[in-house]
Amino acid sequence: MKLASTVLALGAAGALVLSGCSSSDRGSSDNTSTAAGFAQDSVIGVALPQKTSENWVLAQNLFQDGLTSAGYKPIVQFANGGVSEQQNQIQAMIEKGAKVIVVGAIDGSQLGTQLKAAHDQGVKVIAYDRLLLNTDAVDLYSAFDNYKVGQLQGQSLLKGLAARKGKGPYNIELIAGSPDDANSKPFFDGAMNVLQPKIDDGTLSIPSGQKTQQQASTQGWKAENAQNRMDTILSANYKSKELQGILSPNDTLARAALTSVKQAGKPTPVITGQDSEVESVKSIMAGQQYSTIYKDTRELVKSTIDAVNSYQKGEDPKVNDTKSYNNGVKVVPANLLTPIIVTKDNAAEVYANDPTLSPLTK
Repeated sequence: MKLASTVLALGAAGALVLSGCSSSDRGSSDNTSTAAGFAQDSVIGVALPQKTSENWVLAQNLFQDGLTSAGYKPIVQFANGGVSEQQNQIQAMIEKGAKVIVVGAIDGSQLGTQLKAAHDQGVKVIAYDRLLLNTDAVDLYSAFDNYKVGQLQGQSLLKGLAARKGKGPYNIELIAGSPDDANSKPFFDGAMNVLQPKIDDGTLSIPSGQKTQQQASTQGWKAENAQNRMDTILSANYKSKELQGILSPNDTLARAALTSVKQAGKPTPVITGQDSEVESVKSIMAGQQYSTIYKDTRELVKSTIDAVNSYQKGEDPKVNDTKSYNNGVKVVPANLLTPIIVTKDNAAEVYANDPTLSPLTK
């Protein structure tokens, strides 16, 4: 399914336009030529957000080990104290002579000053997993195709409803990610690209009336925020109705929503997720959560370190999309990996080479 144009609203920060997301429309030309390389034992900074999911913790360890094995001196840090802490961490990485800084942003629109300072010092900047917004001081976006993630979630919700609940119409509710995370919009828009036609033709109904990303958002990706919102929705709209499906953008929020439903004494709805967290994979195998998305963090970190290696040699990193990710100031060249939808039916196959998740499918 092709995406011609998706507008990513950035509020006061400006507008982010996402266009041409179909793999058939993507450019394959290289990034602008890099400057000369740098010493192989150079400092490489990795600025990660809060520890909101298992995948971020895994990324920390993979970056630390992978960059060390490649001969670099890594500085890998979480900013659990918030945006100001991440700003200070990036500034400190510049002062310590980092040649590349990989940024998994808490809020991609609030790092412009630090990223400009990095570029002024000749530092290469890689946006990891989340796009960096409203700045030209970013060289590469390394991520999975997040619009595709949303499409897969929407398709999975419809498939699960038909399989578990029979013929529609169906009552569903929507959960969106944190509004300060640039990924939340493509997740939601991708899903609504699939679900909106079914809402329009009456197959899907949203009794709460909360149909926009803003209405469905979950500040900070916090489970308690999603659970509290779902508690309110259930008590106000489902005293005499069954909630048959929930669109959830990730596993943590999916489990929070399932807890709310269980505490309300309601039947288990079909619910989507993302990140293949251990507890959610267990839930899927037990027939509770319907689906998740597998985005192999090992592959994304490897791809990002490959880009660091290219910069070290003075070469251009691999990109496969030079059209889609306009951050409000420039189109950021991207190297996108492909997400995989996972249900109980294909979990064993998808996780076959994952040492943590494969045993859960036995």
